[in-house]
Amino acid sequence: MALVTEYTLRRSPRARRVRVSVESDGAVQVTLPKRASLREADEAVRELAPWIERRRRALARAAAEVARTPGTVPYLDSELTLVPQAGRTRVHRRGDMLLVPEPRSEEALERWYRRAARAEIAPRLDAAVARAGTAYDGLTIRGQRTRWASCSSTGAMSFYWRLLLAPEAVLDYVIEHEVCHLEVMDHSPRFWRLLESRVPDWREHSRWLRRYGSTLVL
Repeated sequence: MALVTEYTLRRSPRARRVRVSVESDGAVQVTLPKRASLREADEAVRELAPWIERRRRALARAAAEVARTPGTVPYLDSELTLVPQAGRTRVHRRGDMLLVPEPRSEEALERWYRRAARAEIAPRLDAAVARAGTAYDGLTIRGQRTRWASCSSTGAMSFYWRLLLAPEAVLDYVIEHEVCHLEVMDHSPRFWRLLESRVPDWREHSRWLRRYGSTLVL
């Protein structure tokens, strides 16, 4: 019998089936429904072994294609140079430099990006709804891993802070996508026609996210 690829396991009361995913670093994660057996996880990973290897190769290629300068982090269309400072607890931007705690704190860096995401997204979102003649009900910046953004039926907007690691045009596309949902909640042909009228090259940005979204990590 073939060996099972190593993986991490999590149980979710909301999961309805076994779900296998490959993280940006190539690690495999299996999500199990609450009452599913461990054997089901092993079977799923064994069955999906060819897909897992293909996914790992694709992730490696994507990471190589958008390799960043060592000692920097992406910020829309630019790179910010990390400057570690002993005793610092909060991240602060100074021009093209990002002053960060030494030793490096991922939590502090993420908090800074969340604040920056709100500052970047809020005015863009306001401008987009003004152009569309619609309105939204609140903005939340999240660390959601399954969606880049969402728009609820009540008009509540949510965006993943890691969009700041993507090109600026990609961020603008995601914002326009969600603003279109204020008028059309589904992904019907009517929705895609509306999106295309506002972002004619939306397919290019969507493809970029599908190909390189896994690389948007600090």
